[in-house]
Amino acid sequence: MKALLSTEWLKLRKTKIMPFVLLGPILVFLIAFNVNVSAPEWTGMKYIYAFINANIAYGVLVLPLMSGILATLICRYEHQAGGWKQLFALPTTRGKVYIAKFTVVSIIVLVMQLLVLLAMLAVGLIKQYGEPIPLDLLLRVSLGGWAATLPLIALILWLSTLFHSLAAPFAVNVIFTIPNMLVLNSKYAPFYPWSQPFLMMNVYSGEENGLFYAPLGQLSLVLGASFLLFAAIGFVYMQRKEV
Repeated sequence: MKALLSTEWLKLRKTKIMPFVLLGPILVFLIAFNVNVSAPEWTGMKYIYAFINANIAYGVLVLPLMSGILATLICRYEHQAGGWKQLFALPTTRGKVYIAKFTVVSIIVLVMQLLVLLAMLAVGLIKQYGEPIPLDLLLRVSLGGWAATLPLIALILWLSTLFHSLAAPFAVNVIFTIPNMLVLNSKYAPFYPWSQPFLMMNVYSGEENGLFYAPLGQLSLVLGASFLLFAAIGFVYMQRKEV
């Protein structure tokens, strides 16, 4: 398994993923840096207000889009010159191949989330917010956003093995990410994989009077069920995939 993880990481690194990983943190930094937090009503909540503004772009578009792109790119080499046949000829099981690919993408998205957290802390230090850092809250929403990408990663990874071209899963990811803001304003948002990362990163998602309200209990249940569903479908399909 260790060798598989190293191989998948090496293949993904050769696709020049760093711009994709750094795009989110850079965007969050730029938006948060330009947010005016000098109003008296935001005293003691400067980090939260800046993060809310940054999350509108990051959580709605960048995070789900980048998660899907990474899940697509990790299958890039298998779609070239009979790559799936060569991979399945190795002395390993197909199940381990699926787990390795999913694990590598999940870890990279986690790193991206931690970089976003560092970007927010950097903004506060540079602009001298002069207030206690709500590290527990920022860490919780960052990890929550990461957990919310797991069903989406599993879904796009399955599509990347299902289709014979990477253009199809890439197009699906883009098409379903674009209407995210419209879905977030509907009652179906907690059930929409592309909306779940934003909802988990929305600091007011658990407050009934908050914007884009979604009960955390319901959201967590949907996340767990959708992850198990998509992961099971992808895992089983990998076992039966014809090459």
